[in-house]
Order: sequence, then C-alpha cells, then structure tokens
Amino acid sequence: MKQTALAVERDAEHGREVLLLVTLEADVDAPRAPVAVNLVLDRSASMRGIPLLAAVQAAQALVERASPRDYLGLLTFDAEPEQVLPVRAMDAPAKAALLKALSRLESGEGTALHEAVERGADAVRRVLVPGARPQVLMLTDGEPSVGVSNLAEFKTLGARVVESGVVLHALGLGRHYLPDILEALTSPSGTGFVHVDDPEGLPDAVGSLSAELFGEVGSDARVYVLPSGFLELRCRHRYPARVEGDAMSASLGAVSQSFPRRVLFAGRPVSTEWSLGVTTSFVEGSDTRRGPVSVTRVDTDSDPGRFVRAVSAELELVAAEAAAWKSLGRKQQSAAEQALESADLALYKLARLGAPEVPPQRHLERLADLRRIVERRAAQPQALVMRRAHSEASRITLSRIGPALPLPALAPWKSED
Repeated sequence: MKQTALAVERDAEHGREVLLLVTLEADVDAPRAPVAVNLVLDRSASMRGIPLLAAVQAAQALVERASPRDYLGLLTFDAEPEQVLPVRAMDAPAKAALLKALSRLESGEGTALHEAVERGADAVRRVLVPGARPQVLMLTDGEPSVGVSNLAEFKTLGARVVESGVVLHALGLGRHYLPDILEALTSPSGTGFVHVDDPEGLPDAVGSLSAELFGEVGSDARVYVLPSGFLELRCRHRYPARVEGDAMSASLGAVSQSFPRRVLFAGRPVSTEWSLGVTTSFVEGSDTRRGPVSVTRVDTDSDPGRFVRAVSAELELVAAEAAAWKSLGRKQQSAAEQALESADLALYKLARLGAPEVPPQRHLERLADLRRIVERRAAQPQALVMRRAHSEASRITLSRIGPALPLPALAPWKSED
C-alpha cells in the first residue's frame, strides 16, 4: 500500500492555514477480494429517458466485469422495490440472465428509495461469500417520492446499514439529482458517490466504480492525525471523522486498485513551530496493518503544493454548488446567487492551479446548467446579469482561465443564447 502525506502552509481568509492531504493507494499487483454486490436500480418516472439508459449501461458494464467468483444481484424500484434476481455467482448463465433483465427495464411511477435501500441491503447481507464484504450499489437520481423523504432518516438509514455490515455505494444520475440524500446514505460507509450528468461522462464514472468494487485490496482504512502547535484541526472531506484523545481520525472505507483514497485536513497554526503526526490503518485479508506516515512539507507553488490546493478548491466548489441547489429548492434566490458566485470563484481557482489530478472540466457543464436555472428564477433576470457582470468573483469565463490550463481542453460555457 502506497501512503503519502503532503502539508502546505498558506495565507487564507482567516490567517495562516495548513492543508494536510493524506493518500492511500493500493499496489497495482495486489490481489483483489471477491465481490458481493446487490445492484439497486431506480426505474421511477424521474429517471425516464437518458438517466435510466445511463443507469442500465453502467450496470451492464459492471456485470460484464464480474468473474465467476463474484456475486451480483438486481433490485429495481419505483413505488415498490422488487428483487428481480437474487445475489448469486456470476457464472455464464447467471451473467446472461442479469444482462437480459437489465435490457428489459422500463420506467414506472414513484420512488421508494428508502425502502429500496433497506431491502437491497437485507438481501445481500443474507449471502455469505468468503473474503467478500456485502455491498449495495445504488443507481438513482436520489429523489424520493414514496415513503420516507426526510434527510435525517436517510442519514440514520446509512448508519444503520453500515452497522449491519453492508457498505453502500451510489451513482448519481442526471443534472437535477439530489446530492444531499446520496451523501447521507454513503458517508457512513466512507465511500461517497460518483455523479454523471449525461452519457458522455459514463465511461469515467463506470471506471471509478469498477475500480472501487472490483479492485478492493484493503478495507476499513483509517487516518489518524495528531496535531501540535494548532488552534484547531478540521477534516475537509465528509468522511466519518471524530476526535480520539488529542488526535482526529477519519474513516475512508475500502482502498481499491486504481482508486486512491484521499482525505484533506485543514488547521490553524498558532506558531511557526507546528507539526502533524499521521498514522494509518487498514485491513488486508484477515490482518490489520497500522503504521506511521511521514509528512512532507511542500511549497505552495510546487506541483505537489498546487495539487493539495486544487483538492481544497474542488471541495469548496462542490460545497457551494450543493448550497446553491439547496437554496433553489427552498426558493431562496439571493442565497442561490451567492452560492453560485462562490462556486464560480472556486472553479476559477481550480483552473488556475492546473493540477492534472483534479481537472476542472468535470464541473463545467453542471455549473453552466445551475447558472441557467438560477438566472431563470431571478425576479429580474436582466438586473441579475448586470449584478454578475460587475462582480469580480462571478465574471469567470473560460477566456479568463489563464495559461495554467490549455484552453482547447475546455469547452465554452453554455448560455441561453
């Protein structure tokens, strides 16, 4: 297991700040564990069309990747969940049956997401596959309309499923998906979720999911940070984190081939004499491995320093984008505009840093779509455009993204015109 810890000290809005990025990455030749996954696929009315097609194609690609030692099942849901095929070994007949079932799916009415997750987790938990952890992969836009819809209850469900021994993953589909619910479900597992706007983004998303599901070499990965000379320390990623004595720990879940786990911490030093002690642990096979990781201090403008700062900027972008969608849902127009400007500024930072590991391209279409909706809902659209034209933070177009990133790699913002 390759493990690194990079620390950058920089000037931030509230004074000096230290960013610590810890990465765990599996060796390429490490043996992988077998897989036991129940595919929970949303076929509700809100998935009709391209989202359902993308969900089916993603599931088919994962089924094709499975070997006879892997176990997959299929649960579909609209207003009612149905375990179409049980979780079973993917020999040739079982794989053919699963692919056929996926090809015949049609959309229905209603979205019983909460019940579907419960049933999907219960079904895979009842199958013992030596060496494999039971897992659920949700393919959905995360928009419940039948049964439980309260965010707090989804958080409780996510925690309860993990406590039962099942790990949750999610593929969010469509541009109007609800990230809060998917995050609430997957955060206790330490997995997070992958998002796809349209079929063009499907290969990358399926590649990430495939690497995560079919390349697991370590589970229950945890990072422990012991700060010295700090006023405070926060975990920036939304992994489950907690204080343990004088240290902070974050649970990252599984580590898979070609799918590094990263977690970013941010702290406020009280003097120039600060230090960070980092220890990691993970389960490999039946053994728990734990050891220290040396922390490398890097310059802010070095390639590693720009990489750490790019990870921070992307987290700012995603948080601002989620806040904008939440404000739109609550009909808080002014808050949505402010959050969009924050997302624009974070994208500008990300593009200027030009870190190849954190490409800004994957955010362009989604933010352009969000911008159009915010401007449509403005009470006085022309006044909003003028306000944005006079805001330095919001005048972020690709013509302003400087030479740190090659311009041909980026498509122009889409507009109503």
